[in-house]
Formats: sequence, structure tokens, C-alpha cells
Amino acid sequence: RPMDTWILLRGLTREAAHWGRFAHDFQNAWPQAQVVALDLPGNGQLHARPSPLSVQGMVAACRAELSRQGVRPPYRLFAMSLGAMVATEWARVAPADILGCVLVNTSLRPFSPFFHRLRPRNYAALLGLALLPRSPEAIERRVWRLTSNRPAPHSAVIGDWVAARAQRPVSAVNALRQLLAAAHYQAPTVAPRPPVLLLASQNDRLVDSRCSQAITRSWHCALALHPHAGHDLPLDAPQWVLEQVQQWLRQGSTAQSTDVTTSKNSL
Repeated sequence: RPMDTWILLRGLTREAAHWGRFAHDFQNAWPQAQVVALDLPGNGQLHARPSPLSVQGMVAACRAELSRQGVRPPYRLFAMSLGAMVATEWARVAPADILGCVLVNTSLRPFSPFFHRLRPRNYAALLGLALLPRSPEAIERRVWRLTSNRPAPHSAVIGDWVAARAQRPVSAVNALRQLLAAAHYQAPTVAPRPPVLLLASQNDRLVDSRCSQAITRSWHCALALHPHAGHDLPLDAPQWVLEQVQQWLRQGSTAQSTDVTTSKNSL
């Protein structure tokens, strides 16, 4: 069988650099695979491009960019937040492209109310991040507080995030376009044809984990919950994430689980 190709997709205004060590750990977990951390238009290496106003437009842009890079399907998708919406739509419109999807801390209409999909206490903070002028360090420290449950920011991680923002800034317009695309996306009520694993943090302070639980009830797909990590699950509990994906693949990408599981490397 041809070598597996994993595509990593980040969330709102985030780029490939925000995977940090996790992308390296992911490659080490599957040394024979090709791992591509892909930026959505408006973010990262593509920060000068306008962000599509729809998730469907983001899917089209991702497919075109991979084609330009010579990275051919089929793919396995590992995606979080807005990236997980893109992965869901991709699996819907082009199922032949996709062997499976791992969706991390996502929220999808029509499965959950808006106040679960984005906790109301974060509305002002997110709008402020998108619209108010702040230094890259101030922005990234605020993002850390919103997305991580680690007791204190790791200076090296914050430094990498600040450098990425300074070198490849996401414009306020593109941030708003991404917010609108996420808010308007409507997922299929029937599960995509490729198998799906949902990973969620019960203590996610940005997106309620009940969103993932609602999806798995409708799609009858696999689910694993972490009890302590924040929204950025690959940052807070990377080894746990890799173990869940490995277990899911060993079970043929079809296992269903609603167990709360932890690991020695969790928070």
C-alpha cells in the first residue's frame, strides 16, 4: 500500500508553526508516513491571501494547495477547531480523498447550541484579539490563557508563537472572515463516509466538550475525552493524543468509545 499521508490542520488564525513539537512527535509516531502541516489561506505562509468566507472555500483552497505541492490523495486528516470543520466538509464533498479524520475539540452546527460551541465568556476576548491593536506577545499570552490549562506559559512556546505572529501576521479582516466562516458552517447530520475519531477536553474553556459528545451520538463514531487539558489538546497532552490515534488505527478506525482516559503525560 502507498505510504500514508497525514494532513495537519490548525484552527482559527493559527498556522503550521503553532503545532510546535507536536508535529515532530507526530512524525516520529508514524515514521513511514508523510506528514504535512498545511496552512489555511490567510494564515502562516498564506497570510497575505484572503481567507475564504466559507468552510467550503477553505476545502477547495486546501485541495488546490496540496495539488500545487504535489501531495496526492488519499489523506488522513488530523484537525482541530476550525480545521476540524474543514476536515468534516472535505470528507463530505470528496470522500475518495480521505482515509480517516481525527477531529480535536471541534463544534459543529446543528449538533450543539451556540453557547456550547463557543463559551459566552470568551466572546469579548476573541473580538478584542481580532480587532484591537496589541503587541504580538500580549496577543499570544492571551491565546495561551484561552486555550491551555497548563499552570504557566512555557517561555519557549510563547516565544515561538510571538515570532510566528511577527513574521506572518494574520490581518483583522482575515480573522473576521474566518470567524464568519466558522459561525455559518453547517455540518452533515449523517456521518461522513471516512471513519472519524473525536478527541475532546472535558475542561476546554473555549469550546464545551458536550459538542463532541453530541456529534458522536449522531455519527456513532469513536470518541475519547481528556479530563484536564485545555482547548489546545496537542499542546497540553500530546502523548495522550498520539496514543488515542494509535489505538484507533489499530482497531481499524471503527472503534467507538466514550470513556474518559488519561495518561501519565496528561496535565
